[in-house]
Amino acid sequence: MLFMSKNVIIIGGGIQGVCSAYYLQKEGHQVTVIDKSNFSTGASYVNAGYITPSHFISLAAPGMISKGLKWMFNPASPLYIKPRLNPDFLKWVWAFKKSATAFKVENSISPIMHINLFSRQMYEDIKLSNDFKFHYERKGLLMCYKTDKVGEEEWEVGKRGIEEGLKVEHLSLKDVEEIEPKANLNIKGAVYYHSDAHMTPNHFMPEMIRYLKSKGVVFFANEAVVDITISNKSISKIITNKQTLTCDEAVLAAGSWSPLLTKKIGLKIPIQAGKGYQINVNRKTNITIPAILCEAKVAVTPMDGFTRFAGTMEIAGINHKINTNRVNAIAKAAKLYYSTIDMTSEELSKAECGLRPCSPDGLPYIGKSSMCKNLTLATGHAMMGWSLGPATGKLVSEIISDKKTSLDIKPFHPDRIF
Repeated sequence: MLFMSKNVIIIGGGIQGVCSAYYLQKEGHQVTVIDKSNFSTGASYVNAGYITPSHFISLAAPGMISKGLKWMFNPASPLYIKPRLNPDFLKWVWAFKKSATAFKVENSISPIMHINLFSRQMYEDIKLSNDFKFHYERKGLLMCYKTDKVGEEEWEVGKRGIEEGLKVEHLSLKDVEEIEPKANLNIKGAVYYHSDAHMTPNHFMPEMIRYLKSKGVVFFANEAVVDITISNKSISKIITNKQTLTCDEAVLAAGSWSPLLTKKIGLKIPIQAGKGYQINVNRKTNITIPAILCEAKVAVTPMDGFTRFAGTMEIAGINHKINTNRVNAIAKAAKLYYSTIDMTSEELSKAECGLRPCSPDGLPYIGKSSMCKNLTLATGHAMMGWSLGPATGKLVSEIISDKKTSLDIKPFHPDRIF
């Protein structure tokens, strides 16, 4: 088959957008990336930097609705859903409720795990290419717990991970102290996933953008897509606040803003923005292995030169308002689990947030909708956005290059019914 280079426009310059650009340019396509920011802010820069085969249980798990209702009145809870009479929000909640069944969660385990494992391999291939210098370590992930009840729950998940082929261990406090001797953890034990890796997002993103520019990828910063012209179920023009562009193919990787654009082609994908927070501690913490503080739902990552504490899921629409109650909850959790960690007011004042695009069933949207022939979606990754960047980018390039995809993408279809 004769290869045809295509003119591809990617809407969104976060991890999904730049990874799509990376694999598309490797296939020989002409690529342009448009983003409303300056390519230095957002969820792709303030996340925990996890590559997470361990996270194979969907957010839409049985019991999550009742937890959400219980936490609704606690401003410092790990999950906060702000009730509002918004049609898109109400449809999303209903779809989430229908997805939160044991049957649907069971069916999503294999797709979630395999795309994570595939993405981890892609990250390692990028690292081995010697075109980049970025922090990447595969030290696993500790699911740290303070109560026997939570420990038992985490181990049940861990045993399922073993069934799926992951290496998982149930560690006592003494076991944890042998591999993390100076962190002063105040816990009962941990479930240790050897499968996971971690990175420093603030290093990888600029490196990838630098590389892509050197390969001829065009970047338009501080430019918002305001309209899309459709002709015969195909995008003919992409209109920004600065110019009008034409393309053979388009990729929508606009995160939480994606539904605003899919509506223009008649596709209503349910996505809600899930706000997460991060606090960076730029001093020695003696933390060397990434951990999730289970009861508090806080992620801890030893990044290159600092330690990042991240957490909470706040579903309250698109906004970047910093909720100090939630920032303080992360700091409090850090102190409860690591007895020597005491964050300063200056560190708390520099807390940042990012919006994660959450689908109702915990699976991303990757692929083409029947509503548009030349639009490929790459959005809805929720808390696994960073983890799934390269896998998504590779799949997007295979779809646009008319190649057989490396993974079965049916579970991620944008037209799936909830």
